[in-house]
This record gives sequence, structure tokens and C-alpha cells, in this order.
Amino acid sequence: MLARKWAYLLSGEIVVAHTRDALEDMLREHLDGICDALHREPFEQEPLALIGGELDALGLVGEAGLRCTTDVLGPGLLALPEFQPADRNAGRIVLGVGALAAGFLAANRRSVLEQQESLQLSMLKAVRDAKWRLQESEARFDEVVTSSQSGVLIVDLVHPDAVAALREAMKQLLDGGQERIRQSQRLLRKDGDVARISLTTSLLRHADGRPAHFVTVVEDGTELMLLQGELNRQALHDVLTGLPNRQYFGTYLETALRRADPEHGVTLFHLDLDAFGMVCNSLGSRVGERLLVHVAQRLKNVMARERAMIARFEGDEFGILVENTASTPDIARIVAAINDELAEPTFVDDDGLALSASIGVVLRPPRDMEPTELLRAADQALRRAKTGRRGQWELFHPKQDEADRRAQALAVRMPGAWELGEIGVRYRPVSGFGGGVVGVEALLHWDRQDPLGHDECVELAEQTGLVLPLGEWLLRVAGGQARWWRQRDRIEAPLVVGLTAVQSGDADLVSRVVRVLDDTGLRPDRLSVGMPVGVLSVAEAVDNLTVLADMGVRTALHDFGLGPDDLAALEDLPARSVRVARRLVDHRASYVHALVSAVRASGVTIVVDGVRTAEQADWWRTAGADAGSGDFFGAACTPAEVVAFFR
Repeated sequence: MLARKWAYLLSGEIVVAHTRDALEDMLREHLDGICDALHREPFEQEPLALIGGELDALGLVGEAGLRCTTDVLGPGLLALPEFQPADRNAGRIVLGVGALAAGFLAANRRSVLEQQESLQLSMLKAVRDAKWRLQESEARFDEVVTSSQSGVLIVDLVHPDAVAALREAMKQLLDGGQERIRQSQRLLRKDGDVARISLTTSLLRHADGRPAHFVTVVEDGTELMLLQGELNRQALHDVLTGLPNRQYFGTYLETALRRADPEHGVTLFHLDLDAFGMVCNSLGSRVGERLLVHVAQRLKNVMARERAMIARFEGDEFGILVENTASTPDIARIVAAINDELAEPTFVDDDGLALSASIGVVLRPPRDMEPTELLRAADQALRRAKTGRRGQWELFHPKQDEADRRAQALAVRMPGAWELGEIGVRYRPVSGFGGGVVGVEALLHWDRQDPLGHDECVELAEQTGLVLPLGEWLLRVAGGQARWWRQRDRIEAPLVVGLTAVQSGDADLVSRVVRVLDDTGLRPDRLSVGMPVGVLSVAEAVDNLTVLADMGVRTALHDFGLGPDDLAALEDLPARSVRVARRLVDHRASYVHALVSAVRASGVTIVVDGVRTAEQADWWRTAGADAGSGDFFGAACTPAEVVAFFR
């Protein structure tokens, strides 16, 4: 299943020259190698780095392919049964995925260097051959002149701009200042075209040393210059679309920033074609390539009136740099023009195809901004534009970017903090409106200079896939604590654990819960597991909720909105309680009483989340809710402090 998911997602990110079944077979072989390397004792990273190099050899190059691979393997390996318990293998898997990525990048870098070296060798060979032909020509001509009793004269029409320099060089030969001159010159052909030549002139003297003849050898270098120009063009342009590539675009960026108009500046657009992976997966990579050529032409049409460079980065990503003037349209009009142009179907093998584009935009960046930083900013804006949407655009905001980078830094540092014991479990009471504690909720807490609570912790952990092993660890720690409370303090209140969207749809969720129940001795009916009601349109989440309910686990719907869809879900699912979303705590419309009554009529317990004041608690108690959680009933605290709520 993991290899199939890997192949499916990878084929949606990049153009792969294989069928999906063939790609899946190849990836399955490499996945087996990865698992073997992770199990090997002692553990070494080198075999995984070699596998990364083999993945590069498949042609899965570029940032998109690597990002997709790490996104799949990170959480996917942790979920495999052979790596359970996950918390014992998480460190090894993180190191293994890192080694795999390092090997992938090293091989990719070697491949690029080899291509550049090949181009350079071709150019050097061409230059060497030209020099050899020139030397051979000079030798033959020298032999002819030496053996002949007659003078030999070659007359060319020198370009007027070069006359003075050539005359001065000839004078130096006559004066004895030089024995031979070599110059790159331009000659005029009969048809008026200019020929690029290499000119070598020597002076032949009589026996007494007096000047006798000039001997000039001319070698036409036009073909060599054309070859060099073509090699340079291929190194800086995309072969498929003919557009500049990312390397050329980055170099051009630096120049364009320096010469930018102080008032209007430049605008950078980073485009990603929506659903391009679906085209390649369903109709084949050849159709995808033809569609990319079509998109390149459409973008040229849109930007024809602007001073703009259009480039293809990799896969289905394009870049557009506009050097703004007073007449340049605003961003919204340019984006609308792009998507309107792309929305017109083009026919490829009788299939009318049209795609929208998600776009990240950087408007008037500072003139001293580094091109790499500018490209990164546009990529970040594109990522935000694609979050849960298609065909949208997002403007880069420095403050938002700074916040995103801080959050990402926290997310990637989280595994280390967990390993060092900085992340722990806190508990808060779920209190009945009629009195007494009816449950204890387990929450994550990151103990740092600026502490992070449960919501922030799970949001960060979901970004990297850490939420699956961390969530199981939370359940295990809390289950052990619940057993201690039951044995020592006779506390029988159910343990409440809320799941994220990722956890709810985890194929290994039931197995994780079963392992924790077995290891901790916690009875299923003493555990309440809640899923966000919004994810229950996903079949895997519904299956998990149903199986847990059949096991005797108390199941709950969290973030319940009291709307028609939520009420309909309640009728179809085996939930014993609902937790009203905290955003509704202050929503005290009269019709809420009727909705609460409808929920209670189905035999479901109603818990209100985020209760902060006595006034809120009184209103919801009157409305018919059963219990609540939040600062009014008690903030998250240590295990020892929880006992006080029961006393």
C-alpha cells in the first residue's frame, strides 16, 4: 500500500517516463531495500544514501519529487507494522529518510555536473578541432609559399570598424616589433553579411632582412561560434518549451532587480498548474508534455505587451518576471488574464484540456534582495495559494512569511524536543454542569521559554507527520497515568483523547489503540476517543470510528457545529457524545436550545468546549448541555494537580 501511495502521489507531482504500474513496481523494490536498511544492525546510513542515488537514476529529480518522497516515507514508514512501536523506531526512520534525501541530492548534483562537463567537453573539442584545422592550414600555406617562386596574395574585405586596428598591426610587423599577429576580425562577404574569422599574418623577408611579403591565413569561425551559441542556449533553456530555465531566470532576476524602476519595481509570479498530475496519470506523460508546450505559448500571449520574462522551472511550474511601468495592469487583472487564457480548452488527441493555475506573487521586492530569496518568497506565497484551493493567488507578505518560517522551524525541531523530554502530557477536567468531574482530557504541552499548548503542538506535528507517533505516545502515557489514578486514588473518570484529521484517517489507528489498551490495562469503556466531525466524510475515518465503537471504546464527535450536516452525521455514526465547537460558546441564539434538545433526544451526551466564564456555563446548562471544559472548570495541569479536582 505504501509503494502504491508513493507512486500515485509522485506521478501527480512530476512527469515520469513510466506507467504507474511500472513506477509502483520499481518503488516497491526500493521500499524493500529501505526497510531492510532500517532493520539492519548495526544501523548505517550509507545504504540508504545509495538507494537515494538509485531513485535519482530513475529520473525522479527536482524539488517536487524529493518533497513528495519525504512527505510519503516520513509518516508512511512510521505507520508500517514492522516498525512498531513507532516511538522506538522514529529516530532511526528520521535519520534514514534524511540519508535517503542526502543521497538523492548528491546523485542529482553529480548528474547536473556531468551534463555540464559533457557540454564543456563538446565545446572544448570543437575549439580544439578548429585550432587544429587552423594550424594545418597554416602549415600547408607555409609549405606552398616556401616552395613557390611566385607570390601568393589573399584579399579580403575587412569590416570598416577593424581597418585601423589591422593597419596598426601590419605596421608593427614591418617595424619588426612582432613576428606574427593574430586577431579575431569581421570580414564583409559579397552579399554584405559579416563573417567572424580568425586572422593570422606573418611577414616574409629577403635574405638581407628587408620586408618581402605579408602572408595572411584566414579561418572562418562562424560555424564554431554558432555551435558555442547553441550550446549556451541549450544550457540555459528548457528543451521541451524553449523557455528560459530556472538557472537563466535566476541570473536574469539579479540584473532586472538592479535596473528596476524605483517607483514601479518588478513583480514575480510563480505558477503551478492545478490537476496537471491528473492529466499525466490518466492520459499519459506525452499528453502532459504537449499541454506544457501549449501553456508556455498561452503565457507568452498574455504577457506579450509587457516587458516580461517567462521561464519553466521544473515539472508544471513556471515563473514570470514583469518589469513594471506606469501602464502595467494590477496583479488581479494579470492573474485573471492568465487563468482566462488557460481556461480555453486545447485539444490533444481529441481531448479538450484546460487547467487553472495557482499563483504566488511578490510585488515590488527590494532592489537589493537576493534572487534565491526572492524565488523562495514566491514559492512560499504559492504554497499558501494552494492550501485547500485551486486557481487562486496569494501575495507574499513579509510578516506572514516570518511567522510561517518561525512555525516551520518549530515543526522541524519538534522531534528533537520530544526526544529531550521537553514535550509532556498535561490534563484538564471535563466537568458536569450539575457538578463533579465526568472525564479527564489528555493534552500535549511543550515546555519551552514560550510554552506551547495542545492545539499548537498538534498543528505543528501534523506538518511533518510526527503527529502519528506522538499521538500514540500521548495515548500510552495518559493510559498509564489513568491506571495509576485508578489504583491509587480510586479515580474512574474516563480518559478523553481528541484526534486530529490525520490521526482519524490513519490506517493503523485501531492497532495503535489496541496496543495501548493491552500495554496499559486500560478498559475500552474507560477511554473516550473524539474525531473532528469535519473529517467523517473520509471513509477511513468512519471505519476507524465504527471499529473503535464496536470494541467498546467511547466514541465522540469533536468540533461539533450544531448544523444540519453535523446532525445528519450524528444519526449515521456510533457516537456516544459530541463536543460543541469552542467558536460557538458565545453563540447564544434561541434556536440553539432546540438543536441541543434534538441532539439529547438521540441519547448523546453534549459537552461544550472552551467555557471561560460562569455566565457561559449557566447559559449552556440552561440550554441543556451536560458538561463542559475550559478555563472556567480548570486549566491543563500536572497529573498530581488533577487529583485535587476529584477531592
